[in-house]
Amino acid sequence: MSNGARHALGVVAGLFLPAIVTAALWYGVGDFGLQAQRDFRVSWPAVAALAAAALLLAFLAGSRLSPVASLFGGLGFTTLGVLPVLELLGGTPLLPDDLLPGVMRTGMMTVAYSGLQAVLGVMLLVVSMFPSRWRAFAARSAPEVAPAYDPGYDKTPSMFQPYNEPEDTTRPMFRQ
Repeated sequence: MSNGARHALGVVAGLFLPAIVTAALWYGVGDFGLQAQRDFRVSWPAVAALAAAALLLAFLAGSRLSPVASLFGGLGFTTLGVLPVLELLGGTPLLPDDLLPGVMRTGMMTVAYSGLQAVLGVMLLVVSMFPSRWRAFAARSAPEVAPAYDPGYDKTPSMFQPYNEPEDTTRPMFRQ
């Protein structure tokens, strides 16, 4: 895959995956918390949503697709994570209270005000800053080496090839 195609797919993944992760995280945390408080039971759809959010977040953080995906996700998560801090410092409500349904609103408030949203955003930003993720992915294949001699008794090539170099560079003294 060319470097341009890899980054183009990273832009697409960076636009869609963080939104899906955020929705699954908010739903999972909100429903799990409400079911545990109200009925003292585990909400399995919430656990499945949290597991899906964790898998997609791991894909964003560890993928060789493109660091643009984790960069876009990190910017969005960090922005949503910093808003509660700015709201507490400024006194003006910045997060909408009535925009989301009940379970999602509870999950958003829990994740945002606990600082988890900011931590995940900073994690994605840090992951996207590694230089090795920005380099092109070079296809590495081992060169095929023909056996330098006939193995004699067995026609499969030996893994121990004869010494061809002018001098053994691993030894400190000259070999005759």
